[in-house]
Amino acid sequence: MGVSRELQALIAAHDVFFVDQFGTLHDGSSPYPGAVEALLAMRQAGKTVVILSNSGKSGTDNAARFVGLGFPAGSFDHFVTSGDVAVDLLRSGAAGLAVSPATRCFTISSGNDANLAERLGLAVVERAGDADLVVISGSQADRIGLDGYAALLRPAAEVGVQAICTNPDIRMLTPNGLAPAAGSIAKLYETLGGRVLWVGKPHAPIYEYAHRLCGAPAKERIVAIGDSLEHDIAGAAAFGIHAVLVRLGVSAEATEEALRAEAAEAGVALAGILDRVA
Repeated sequence: MGVSRELQALIAAHDVFFVDQFGTLHDGSSPYPGAVEALLAMRQAGKTVVILSNSGKSGTDNAARFVGLGFPAGSFDHFVTSGDVAVDLLRSGAAGLAVSPATRCFTISSGNDANLAERLGLAVVERAGDADLVVISGSQADRIGLDGYAALLRPAAEVGVQAICTNPDIRMLTPNGLAPAAGSIAKLYETLGGRVLWVGKPHAPIYEYAHRLCGAPAKERIVAIGDSLEHDIAGAAAFGIHAVLVRLGVSAEATEEALRAEAAEAGVALAGILDRVA
């Protein structure tokens, strides 16, 4: 399967690709048609491909899963996650939060894991009210519900426990359709009176991290591709790189006209809209 003329033009015009994964390249179980070929075409043209993901887990973990879904290891150069960026910010002190092995950490995740706490060597606690730090890295809101999360988190918010959200996505794809993602839980925490440090798209640190990783190329030679206007497109535009929206994932049900209107209303510049990355 060859790549489309639209993608060929993007490859010719750019040196670096920041590509979202879930909802853009795959649906969580298998690659979208043409996605593998698209990444290989970018690499074969000598371009740098960075998979840029709002995942609270490490790039290493995500890359292994990505390859397991059917993407060759040679189809990308780097895998950058918001979890990696959060670890970097906390270890360097750039986040303005002091953490140590004595820091008690409560985690909200999609798989009942405490990935960030484990990577930083923090003390894991089972109740938010016992924590010095709340990590919001994933969501099971399709099962637990936002009211359930409010009950879990209210004790921490009421005493001013700092939270860090390592997945700012507001919506997520589930077998039953869209559901509140980790970003919605973090917003809920704010409404309860809690403070949240946001790490991941659309916030600048993840783009700055990926940019440094690629050797700080000229921004006009970088393009981001993703399915979310709120995250992939808004973040790329704010960072000063080109942004291409794909009508998959959270944008699958919207018409191109509606998406262009939404982007214009938000003041976000689009370099293009693709039906798929192929």
